[in-house]
Amino acid sequence: MHTRTASAIHQLSKFRTNVSDPKKRPRVFFPRPPAAAAHKASAAVTSSSSSSSSIFKIDEEEEEEEEEEEEEEEEEEEEEEEEEEEEEEEEEEEEEEEEEEEESRKGQPYPATTSSPVSASRRQRRPQNVDGDFFVDHTCIDCDTCRWMAPQIFTRVGDMSAVFKQPSSKEERLKALQALLSCPTSSIRTEKPGQDILVAQKTFPIQINEQRIPGVYHCGYHSAKSYGAASYLIICPEGNILVDSPRYTERLASNIETMGGVRYMFLTHKDDVADHEKWSKRFRCDRILHSKDVEFSTADVEIKLEGNGPWNLGRDIELVYTPGHSEGSVCLFNKPLKTLFTGDHLSMNESGLSIFERYNWFSVPMQLKSVRLLLELDFEWILPGHGRRAEFRDYEEKNSVLEAFLDAKLMQDY
Repeated sequence: MHTRTASAIHQLSKFRTNVSDPKKRPRVFFPRPPAAAAHKASAAVTSSSSSSSSIFKIDEEEEEEEEEEEEEEEEEEEEEEEEEEEEEEEEEEEEEEEEEEEESRKGQPYPATTSSPVSASRRQRRPQNVDGDFFVDHTCIDCDTCRWMAPQIFTRVGDMSAVFKQPSSKEERLKALQALLSCPTSSIRTEKPGQDILVAQKTFPIQINEQRIPGVYHCGYHSAKSYGAASYLIICPEGNILVDSPRYTERLASNIETMGGVRYMFLTHKDDVADHEKWSKRFRCDRILHSKDVEFSTADVEIKLEGNGPWNLGRDIELVYTPGHSEGSVCLFNKPLKTLFTGDHLSMNESGLSIFERYNWFSVPMQLKSVRLLLELDFEWILPGHGRRAEFRDYEEKNSVLEAFLDAKLMQDY
């Protein structure tokens, strides 16, 4: 085919009109050929004019074919998009069903028959448990959650938890069920399922101390993704704050929604973020994390703290930079309630204050320097991610305990 004729067809193919009607046929203007080639060009056009109708017919057919192909491609793309959306919806539904199924299994012994013989053997009752309904199985990760939530029921035997006393009252049974629901690995079971597990589910988040720190709640539902770290809900006039991430479950989310939802999700440090994306999606809250602790999984957090602070979140909340456990570790200080949410910066254990030296991701000496800065803050409560809570009578007792802890650490060589 002649070059100019091909060019004309190419230009015609760009128009998406019905060229079968001559009145609607688009006009195409050929550029004037150079003088030297005028005769050849004229001859070419003349010779092709006799077959112009066939050319346009071919062009028309090609255009129709192209339109059909484009329509087919668009339909295929739409079908693919619909399939992807359906797959995503199915995956979300499956995840929700799995979570609901897991919740329904809690409070029940692991099935005797299972498709996985490995999981069946791992879900055996530990012989260290006393006889009775509640027991801890071999999947316990020794996170200590049940032991501080229900110390009258659970204790440490070997390197795992165990039931040393069966509940003997409604209050004790409720505490045991709350620990069961909060266990990050579902390692606490009962021989006989009871309907009171539904009552226990409704108690979360649990108010910590209504008299001394009203509006502060323990979320429960600890996550294995953060090795069983605790998370908290703070009721604030400017909008509620979720401190670190509990395991996502719609039951807990619904309970939190009735309490006003979540405005901010404050992440104290990088390794206890757990299901932050699901909580963010559920409540459309702004997540806060120091930029030095941002990783791939938290790259899209809404607020990245820069520098050394402090930063204010409303009139009552101050964010205090406490590097050490991680480079971007930050504590949340609720000034009116004199409560410090420490993440993994500082906590209490059975022996006293602790800084998790074995699980330090940045610098132990830096962490101790950051602990010393806490002497300036007027708080009476420590609410940590890992470890146990600390409650002091007043500012003086807090500083006395902190100074004794720091003096003891100065004797060690880091």
